[in-house]
Amino acid sequence: MTSHQDGRTMSADGVEIVYSYAGTGQTSLLFIHGGLANRSFWKPQLAALGDRFTLAALDLAGHGESGRNRAHWSIPAFAEDVRAVADALDLRRVVLVGNSLGGAVALDAAPLLAGRAVGIVGADTLHATEDVYSPEDARARGAAFRADFAGACAGMVAALFHPGEHLELQAWALKIMLAMDPEVVARMMEGFGGYRLSEAFRRAGVPIRAINGDLWPTRIEANRKVAPDFDAVVMPGTGHYPMLERPDEFNRLLVDVVNGLS
Repeated sequence: MTSHQDGRTMSADGVEIVYSYAGTGQTSLLFIHGGLANRSFWKPQLAALGDRFTLAALDLAGHGESGRNRAHWSIPAFAEDVRAVADALDLRRVVLVGNSLGGAVALDAAPLLAGRAVGIVGADTLHATEDVYSPEDARARGAAFRADFAGACAGMVAALFHPGEHLELQAWALKIMLAMDPEVVARMMEGFGGYRLSEAFRRAGVPIRAINGDLWPTRIEANRKVAPDFDAVVMPGTGHYPMLERPDEFNRLLVDVVNGLS
């Protein structure tokens, strides 16, 4: 098991970003958590994969221990958080590994690491390039979190797992979500309005892969119309956090995918 160290750096807009790092290796895996999560969602990967890769996991702004003093919450702003950590650690041959929201952030971060990023691996994300989060949906989601933050978080967690599965993990994830600043969450939701995943796929400039659960279909052929070499592996019976629900299996798949990129 690999132990990790922690560090701090500044994003482009002056928000402090906290990260953990471990391991050695010519290829670097930079882990990006999903919305209302934090870098601890990658703990099994940081502990297990440091013997073959350089590893880093960050708290995006507004999450975990990172700063909350962001004026404009958006996916491109989160991508700058990723670049800040990659620069602070001087990471090379970087594979961006993103869960949920972290998948979109990885797509936007890859062009910022041009010449250093070699691929993107989504973890239960990047299911369908045609997905568009409309401004109307974004405003409605923000309003829901403002009106009943605890209820909105509970509803979110319930939707991210197969019914009755991983109850302890559900409770842990909910506790982390409830520690978020409700106004930051509402503004984040609003800031995602109008984001087009297909455009981010086209901008990425690196191979895109995914290791997904089966709560939602992964539209491999449709995604290949935008990114011809897109590929995905589906873990049957797994929900939104495959890296936590079945970490050993996820780690094996991740190593295989990363080796395939190399």
